[in-house]
Amino acid sequence: MTKSLSILLALLCSALPLPLAAQTEETPDYAGATLSGDWGGQRSEAWRAGLALDAALKIDTMRNRGGIGAGSRSMSNLDLRAKADLEKLAGWAGATAYLHILDNRGTGINARHTGSLMGVSNIEVPVPTTRVFHAWLQQNFFDEQFSLLAGLYPIDSEFMTMDSAALLIQPPYGPPADLSLTRGPSIFNSSAFGLRAKRQSADRTHYLMGAVLDGIANDPAHPKRTAIKFERGDGIFSIAELGWMPLESGHTFEPNEPTGGLKTPALVGHEKYGGLSKYAIGVWRYGSRVDDQIDVDAGGEPRRRRSQGAYVLAERTLFSLGDAGRDFTVFARLSRSDGDSTALDRMWNFGARLRGPQASRPDDALAIGWTQSRLSSKYRALQATAGTAAASLESALEITWRAAITPYFALQPVVQSMRHPGGESGAARATTVGLRVEIAL
Repeated sequence: MTKSLSILLALLCSALPLPLAAQTEETPDYAGATLSGDWGGQRSEAWRAGLALDAALKIDTMRNRGGIGAGSRSMSNLDLRAKADLEKLAGWAGATAYLHILDNRGTGINARHTGSLMGVSNIEVPVPTTRVFHAWLQQNFFDEQFSLLAGLYPIDSEFMTMDSAALLIQPPYGPPADLSLTRGPSIFNSSAFGLRAKRQSADRTHYLMGAVLDGIANDPAHPKRTAIKFERGDGIFSIAELGWMPLESGHTFEPNEPTGGLKTPALVGHEKYGGLSKYAIGVWRYGSRVDDQIDVDAGGEPRRRRSQGAYVLAERTLFSLGDAGRDFTVFARLSRSDGDSTALDRMWNFGARLRGPQASRPDDALAIGWTQSRLSSKYRALQATAGTAAASLESALEITWRAAITPYFALQPVVQSMRHPGGESGAARATTVGLRVEIAL
């Protein structure tokens, strides 16, 4: 797979008109940080010309005990990414295009064994599929202080994010679980078409952003497809976030777009040595209404409600361990929603990340996280009518260590313990152990 991928991307690079100027421009360390390398310099040449090509593979193998029942499953996630600087490629000042394709294989650790409402692995999907995840164009204005993005766009690429929690494998450290369980949000691994606008202060410390998207991502009737389908009744989904990042003051060299892939040494150095600080508040709402779980009108039909919610989050590097790049960061997030149409109406995340826990292994990282979600009163009442005793809370603890074996290969063992999986008061505590393998291709 790696060889064929390298050949395909190298052919794409060879077709580009690569400029002779700016040959000394700093590029990502493709030779040292990827398995397939720099392809004889073609990858760096393409980057200088305005095209960044990246690929990464994650494989989770997990074993569960408790919950629905004991069992093991493996899952994989392949990311193929292409970012185009349209100013370099076509003279279009301030414009960026981005394409991100996902391939997901394997499923079932949570659906068949754990049974959690919050999930177990953030690469587990309902059905195996290959689909376009990002496909958008962004235009920057006013010295890059304002940007407008249009296309297929997942909100969890920018909204609600906590970088220090990203090491954890459970899904609710990305989008909050109460939002994930709504009717069709634009999150991993299914995105919707929409618009996103973002305004940043000149020193990058303050930002305000908002997005309006199709209310149902993709086409639920055909879950394996990539679709832009505006159905009657989809409505819109809107979200806004206001944030403050005091440690980002002056880092105007950083990209403004929500893209993944390898970074230049300067940006790697900032992220490694600069620490984290972020404080944000956000709100979201669906435009169309859905059936209430309990309430009915005078005719006995379910009342129609608009799903909506809000969140606050904070993360901060507290201290260094003495060596540059070795530090301790804590995070917290509270999310709440109406609970009229979904199982959860509150969620709390708390945790910490320790980078370089051993001086001899400065690129390793240890993370611990605790999440608790509250089942809505209406969902518990609905479960009671079906004869199921619902707990008031589902909670989970996760501990994981990412060991960087090489710059492009990492192993990440993980242990999770979940109380009341699925929100059932009589469900056995679920314990999941696993290993994540990451390869930068």
